[in-house]
Amino acid sequence: MPRRTRVGTAGDPGPIDSLGMELPVLPPVSPMLAKSVKEIPDLGHTEPKWDGFRTIVFRDGDEVVLGSRNERPMTRYFPELVEAILVSTPEKCVLDGEIVVITGERLDFDALQQRIHPADSRVRMLAEQTPVSFIGFDLLALGPDDLTGRPLRERRARLEDALAPAEAPIHLTRATADLAEATQWFETFEGAGLDGVVAKPLDGTYQPNKRTMFKVKHERTADCVVAGFRWHKTGDVVGSLLLGLYGDDGVLHHVGVSASFPMARRKSLLDELEPYRDVDLSEHPWGAWADQEAHAGKRMPGAVSRWNAKKDLSFVPLRPELVVEVAYDHMEGDRFRHTAQFRRWRPDREPASCTYAQLEEPVTYRLSDVLG
Repeated sequence: MPRRTRVGTAGDPGPIDSLGMELPVLPPVSPMLAKSVKEIPDLGHTEPKWDGFRTIVFRDGDEVVLGSRNERPMTRYFPELVEAILVSTPEKCVLDGEIVVITGERLDFDALQQRIHPADSRVRMLAEQTPVSFIGFDLLALGPDDLTGRPLRERRARLEDALAPAEAPIHLTRATADLAEATQWFETFEGAGLDGVVAKPLDGTYQPNKRTMFKVKHERTADCVVAGFRWHKTGDVVGSLLLGLYGDDGVLHHVGVSASFPMARRKSLLDELEPYRDVDLSEHPWGAWADQEAHAGKRMPGAVSRWNAKKDLSFVPLRPELVVEVAYDHMEGDRFRHTAQFRRWRPDREPASCTYAQLEEPVTYRLSDVLG
C-alpha cells in the first residue's frame, strides 16, 4: 500500500482512514489560498479567477468526496457532478478546483447558492434544472503519488494529462505565462462573470491554508445608503453596515454590507450612527425584513442563510439618510458579490441619488470563450 499522508490544518478531527479511501492525500484538506495584490505579478503562470464554491475532489474508484474550503460536506448537494467525476477523472486522484453554475454565457453564483438545500427531493430537482460544472486548476494526488510537495509546473503538466480526456461539465482552467495575455483576461473575462485573475509561482509547492498565491480583483466605488447595522459578535460595537441602492422602482434594495473595521473604528462608528437610530421600524424601507414573503421582488436583509439557518440576521434600523462611499469588486445580479470596503462618508450626496445607475457595467464576454 502506498504511503498515505494527510494534508490540512492542525487539529483536524477524525481518524486518517475514516472514509475508507486508499489515497496518498486524504480528507479533510484546507485549500491553498491567495493574497490580494493591486497588480498582476509576473510569475510565469496566471489563471482566470473563477467565482463559485472552492472544492477539493477526492476520488478513489467509485467513491467520490467533495470537500469545501471550510471543510463542510458538499457531496450530497451535487449528485450530477459526482457522476461526471466518475466518468471524466482518473480513478485515483485529488483535484483542487471550483464548482460553478453556468447560465447562458455567464457564471451564475445566485443559482449556485440555491443548490444548497436540505431536502433530497429538491437537491435532485435542482441537479436537473441548474446543473453544475467543475473547473480544475490543481492536482494534489494522482494514483499512488502525493504531489503536494512537487512544484506547480509539474502538478500543472500532470493535471493537463489527467484531464485531457475530460468532457463537460469537467473542465481544465486556462493558464498563461504571458503577462500581457493575463492582463487582457483581467480586463475582458469579467464580462462572463469571473472576478479577476490568480498568479502562482511555478516552483511553488501546494501549501494548505497558506496564502502563497496572488489574486488581482477589480475594485470600483459606489455611493450607498446606510439603512442599518448589525452588532459585532464580541459586544456592543458595530459589526457591519447594511448598504442600500435605489432601483428604478424607487425602492431601496439591500445590496450588501461593509464589515472590515478595526475595533476602535467599530466603537466610533456607533457614536456616528447614534443620531439616526430614532426610527420607527414600520416606516423603515426594510421594516418587513423578518417576513420571508416580503422578500419577493425586493432585496432586504434577513433572508435565511443557506449555510447556517440559525444565524441571527436581525439588525438595528437607521433612518436612511447617511451616504457612504464603498469599494467593491463586482456585482452578482443586483448585489455586491463580496463585502464592500468603507472609504468615506459622503455628506454631499443625497440618499435618493444613490441608485444602480451609477454602477459600471462590464463588457459582455462569452463564457464558452473563457473555457476555450
